Amino acid sequence: MPWHGQGALLLLSGASGAADAFVFLCVGQVFAGVMTGNLVLLGASAAGAGEDGVALKLAVALGAYFCGVTAGALMAGRRGPRVRALLGAEVVLLGAAALWGLELVTSYGDRLGLLALVAVAMGVQGRVRVTPTNYFTGTLTSLAGRVALRELRGGDGWVLGRLAAVVAGAALAALAERWWSPGAALGAVVMAAGALVLETVPYRGGRPGPGKGKPRPDRGNPAGAV
Repeated sequence: MPWHGQGALLLLSGASGAADAFVFLCVGQVFAGVMTGNLVLLGASAAGAGEDGVALKLAVALGAYFCGVTAGALMAGRRGPRVRALLGAEVVLLGAAALWGLELVTSYGDRLGLLALVAVAMGVQGRVRVTPTNYFTGTLTSLAGRVALRELRGGDGWVLGRLAAVVAGAALAALAERWWSPGAALGAVVMAAGALVLETVPYRGGRPGPGKGKPRPDRGNPAGAV
């Protein structure tokens, strides 16, 4: 993949970290894109752990993410992802959340609305490329396995970069929330917009074929995740 495609993946990974940190800090005890974590938290809340009302937040996050993935799949259709269209939709959703968050959000309903917007955006992002940019357990497991077996690949530097980008994006959102809380959601939308700009750069040799951009089943397990 050309450098600008890899750069877009880095920015999307950073946007994922920023979005999850924003939601976790400003909505509370819930993630926008890490659905495995939300399922664990849902089980814990069912056993009486966590703050009051967290179960509803988790249900909203899971439902909104599902809607985002469904919408992304319908937008892409059978011809494979229309990357710029998907990224454009994500930027609009994250931008709406950022504008909403510029005002003081205190009511429970407003927090649920913000959560829904960001979770839908993360669901759409999950359909942008085959390479995951909003779930990383398989990516980290695969990288660790290749390190252990001394089978590193030429593109593993970009893999490590995506993992670092998640941390950096989350740190950026946390710092923004500390210094100017209304701006905590801006990092995600700026990075997603940057990825959209990079994806408009033409690829030498043409765009990937229709089947090359569809998420593959093996992306969900450690053996296939890159």
